[in-house]
Amino acid sequence: MVSGKAMGRFRGANHQGAYMLYRALAVIFLVFATVSVVMPRQAAAQSYTFNSVQVEGNKRIQTSTIVAYTGIERGKSVSAGELNAAYQRVLDSGVFETVELQPRGGTLLITVKERPTINIVSFEGNRRIKDENLEKLVQSKSRQVFNPATAEADAAVLAEAYSQQGRIAATVTPRIIRRSENRVDLVYEIAEGDTIEIERISFVGNRVYSDRRLRRVLQTKQAGILRTFIRSDTLIEDRIEFDKQVLRDFYLSRGYVDFRVLGTNVELTEERDAFYLVFNVQEGQQFKFGQITTVSEMSQADPVEFQEALKIKPGVVYSPTLVENSIARLERLGIRQGIDFLRVEPRVTRNDRDLTLDIEFALVKGPRIFVERIDVEGNTTTLDRVVRQQFRIVEGDPFNPREIRESAERIRALGFFATADVETREGSSPDRVIVDVDVEEQPTGSLNLGGSYSVTDGFGVAIGLTENNFLGRGQRLSFSIRTAQESEEYLLGFTEPYLLGRDLKFDLNLGVSGRSSSFATYDIDRRLFSPSLTFPISENGRVQVRYGYDASEMVARGEPASDFSGSVITNEIAQGRRSNSVVGLSYTYDSRVTGLNPNAGVLFQIGADFSGLGGDNEYVKSTAKVIAQQRILNEEVVLRASFEAGALTWRSDTPSRSIDRYVLTPDVFRGFEPAGVGPRDQSNGFDDAIGGNYYAVARLEAEFPLGLPEEVGLRGGLFYDVGNLWGLQDVNTAGAMCQGLAGVCGEDGAWRHVVGFSLLWTTGFGPLRFNFTKALKKETYDKEQNFDLTIQARF
Repeated sequence: MVSGKAMGRFRGANHQGAYMLYRALAVIFLVFATVSVVMPRQAAAQSYTFNSVQVEGNKRIQTSTIVAYTGIERGKSVSAGELNAAYQRVLDSGVFETVELQPRGGTLLITVKERPTINIVSFEGNRRIKDENLEKLVQSKSRQVFNPATAEADAAVLAEAYSQQGRIAATVTPRIIRRSENRVDLVYEIAEGDTIEIERISFVGNRVYSDRRLRRVLQTKQAGILRTFIRSDTLIEDRIEFDKQVLRDFYLSRGYVDFRVLGTNVELTEERDAFYLVFNVQEGQQFKFGQITTVSEMSQADPVEFQEALKIKPGVVYSPTLVENSIARLERLGIRQGIDFLRVEPRVTRNDRDLTLDIEFALVKGPRIFVERIDVEGNTTTLDRVVRQQFRIVEGDPFNPREIRESAERIRALGFFATADVETREGSSPDRVIVDVDVEEQPTGSLNLGGSYSVTDGFGVAIGLTENNFLGRGQRLSFSIRTAQESEEYLLGFTEPYLLGRDLKFDLNLGVSGRSSSFATYDIDRRLFSPSLTFPISENGRVQVRYGYDASEMVARGEPASDFSGSVITNEIAQGRRSNSVVGLSYTYDSRVTGLNPNAGVLFQIGADFSGLGGDNEYVKSTAKVIAQQRILNEEVVLRASFEAGALTWRSDTPSRSIDRYVLTPDVFRGFEPAGVGPRDQSNGFDDAIGGNYYAVARLEAEFPLGLPEEVGLRGGLFYDVGNLWGLQDVNTAGAMCQGLAGVCGEDGAWRHVVGFSLLWTTGFGPLRFNFTKALKKETYDKEQNFDLTIQARF
């Protein structure tokens, strides 16, 4: 028997269970009802069969296209999941704002609302970037279907474009204006904001090189006084990443093999109008080359002979570039000796005790792989041969990966292509490779407008038209016009850098020039024609063979000439137009870029011109120049020494003229006016510079920082020049006087000494140089010039 109390508990539990059951049923009902409300047309039944499909709301999109989006076939059973997938496919087409699928018995009703089409795309609020440049960045175009997601993505791209210009606060908001016939105008409202510049760039952890020296390495710059014209003083993430690599290359090329950039820190100033950029670096110790040896694992390669071909020596500061150059030199030697597939492997041994790196160049046999062919694509203008000329290998040659990399760099250095990718892939067999060259053309013509000022010629304007890839042949064609207050010049130039497909440069210059001499009482009229050939004979040495023909005339500024000139100039004017037919030869050795020491270099030039193969004049004119420079004090100070000399041996029966002889100008010998030193004719109350047959000038100078902020761009310089100009053999000096005495002044020559101070200012318009000079020793008839300014600008 169950007691009444127990029965009550049983009933209570029974009631409670029934209550819980009712609650569960209610929840299930509510969930079912909710699902039915949310997807009444997708989940009303487990399966459907439709005999027909109706579409409502479409105006531009055809009914058959919408039905095709669903993928539903008439008379075929469709599950709720498949119906939902059909709904999603129609929506994902991107041309509808809303989509509804409603089963009605055997009919499927599809109701759509089409997205509007874009009438026009416009930009408002932009001043720094033009509309046509912004249009290239956005994906939304006129007559396309408007997509909000695409418009938002376009806004982000536009904001990034402004960020690249330092306007990180720029905002872009897409707006639509509804038009008739379901069209919209898409407007990007732009708030450009102010440019946030880099106020200061500093370094932490640098002990060897100063902040000033390291800032000159970076592409990113501090904001300076010419910040309006400089775009490199804004914060761009990609540029900072590039600067990190540049810093590493800078230190590595100077022997700091352990250098690392530990990180960068960017902070806004308190005024939030500029950035502070800090590079945290670790320099490490400087390493030098230790023992340099060569070993051979190929019987054909004599290690002694290859060792002798090396240029680097123990004790030289380590540089990866020197190692790469040595490897290339040894591999080229192997090619000349007919040793195929020779590879050079540098094996480095580190000696931390004496801070040296021993390099062992191992001559090993590389894989036996040949070049099957070289394919060039993307060159719509440039001829294939222009690209192929940059390769030192042809089809069928042994494959050399280093040569392929160097060829790729030469192709990029042409400047003809926006991008140039060189890759290799397997050819018709595993032992053959195909070299693919994919390039993208870019404009190669330019119009240059320049302005200049010099004490010699005054203010001038230069206009130049240049095509560096004439007719896609890799040839350079230029035409320039230079006019100044005292001179004018018209020059047509043509250059073929690879004559006959070889490393042989051909130049041709045609010109007409007229000059009102600022240092004498005559004008000069000249016509010239000058072809030349230049070719290498060593790694740093080149030879030029040239021919020149020019016809020149000294023109009096009035009649008779004797009323306007001294006796020497009058006699030279009387000679009329005379021609020179000249054959010239010169040799140049320049190690300032490719030498072993990146902080030192030498330029040596020597040449001679022989006139007499036709023409009116016969002479030999020889010149020589030597320049040596060295950076010291952590590369902050540049020391430069130069010597320049020339000699004219006149062989014609007719006397030489002033325009045939040497005349010194301020760019050769500072501290004096153009033709301010050397022989002079002071007869008839005139004071004419008549030049000399010989000259020699030595220049010593130092350039150094002034301690001013680097963004000012000012450096200082001290210099000491000594020079002489003399000799007048075979010159008609009849009637010439020097301060009342027979003859001319300065024929025997005298050494002049000049000291000076320079201000070198690097501006956005070009480099400016201010020279302040004082002659320590001069002649009474010399024309001193205590100040000289040179400006070269492009705009």
